[in-house]
Amino acid sequence: MKRPPRLRERLLRTGSSGVLSGLMLLLVASSAARSEPAPSFEDPAARTRTTVLENGLTVLTLEDHTTPVVSFQIWVQVGSGDEARWTGIAHLFEHMMFRGSERLPPEAHGRLIGERGGRVNAFTSRDVTVYFDDVTSEHLPLVVELEAERLRSLDISEESLESERQVVIEERRLRSEDDPQGRAFENLLALAFQAHPYRIPTVGWMSDLEKIGVEECNEFFRDYYAANNLVVAVAGDFDTEELLALIRKHMGPLRSSDHIARNPQLEPEQRGERRAVVHFDVRAPILAAAWHAPPTGHEDGAALDVLSSVLSSGRTSRLYRTLVYDEQAALGASGAYWELMRAGLFYAFAIARPGVDIGRVESLFFGEVDRIATEGVTQAEVDKAKRTLEVDLIEGLGTAHALASRIGRDMVSFGRIRPLEERLSEIRSVTPEDVQRVAATWLKPEKRNVVHVTQPPEASQ
Repeated sequence: MKRPPRLRERLLRTGSSGVLSGLMLLLVASSAARSEPAPSFEDPAARTRTTVLENGLTVLTLEDHTTPVVSFQIWVQVGSGDEARWTGIAHLFEHMMFRGSERLPPEAHGRLIGERGGRVNAFTSRDVTVYFDDVTSEHLPLVVELEAERLRSLDISEESLESERQVVIEERRLRSEDDPQGRAFENLLALAFQAHPYRIPTVGWMSDLEKIGVEECNEFFRDYYAANNLVVAVAGDFDTEELLALIRKHMGPLRSSDHIARNPQLEPEQRGERRAVVHFDVRAPILAAAWHAPPTGHEDGAALDVLSSVLSSGRTSRLYRTLVYDEQAALGASGAYWELMRAGLFYAFAIARPGVDIGRVESLFFGEVDRIATEGVTQAEVDKAKRTLEVDLIEGLGTAHALASRIGRDMVSFGRIRPLEERLSEIRSVTPEDVQRVAATWLKPEKRNVVHVTQPPEASQ
């Protein structure tokens, strides 16, 4: 049910949309005539209707009759960044939500949707937990009933907890403890964030996973899985009034919570480079680095996205060209601006070629980063990066699922649906000087956090 961290969320796609082709044509036209005003076009998300029920439930509805598909998503405003005591409980609950309810046995929710050709899944991040059902239109009433059922009467029993506890423990072993890149990322976040709850791994620490009990789960469910902490985002082929009537009937009675706690910690200023070495049985050592960056919505966000593309998008990117192609010191290299709601990171990875000293990889790696901060980038590099970002943005709007994801994410992050033109304008306005400025501002050597994943000393002798 869980997917790894990502920069720009790429959720499940369920069919094509006529919206996409029109937007792509307009994007190409506007890119070819940057000196002229960008053409006006319909942003599908602009048709989103916002309804707030008496219990505080926010419902976003976006009709799009291009295909007979509907994506029904529930955005729960809780993630691992809200875990003040028991780490991993937000992600554990993502699994618990499929364990049945008073009227449904375990896994029945997914089975009922799957039997009708639909798809159901979920993910947990540091800010949110999201559940989605992608179905053809005639099955939308069933989805509403199923979602209301588990929100109303989830089975939180010793049997259900123990079953999902073991699943999550195995997931932690597979993705974090037995995977060198998982180890690198987990240690990198713990190094970069000293106080902020984003240092907590979303999957949780093993000692907590082994001890979380039914009482703690019930308390978490009462506090966070309440109507006034949910955003329902629906996009696709449906009638808004009919859907709202269904939601009011089945979700209107859901309770609200007067105790939605958030971790108050803020990250203190980093005063000097931090380093850590993780010993792991690897033939190809791993270099991981991170710098603190602004949260989502910051004015430097678009320039940081362009910077990440210049550094690591494709075979002509700075990191790939130098580390992999020219110097043949690494098997791969990548970087990204990871924007979260309360803070951000600019992180990067490089995997050394077997036999190549990790120190040489690091020198080449940071050399490229520092070169951008001191010498800047070319207009051609910036233009290519902006085209890539624009195409990725438009391609991400081509399905009902993508549209529901966009409006849900915008609402929980900003309290509004950001116009597409606003987002495109931010990208288009980035200059080479902006890219150099954000590199010099945010990616300072004294502000970086560095992790090496290498063979234990006795194994390398």
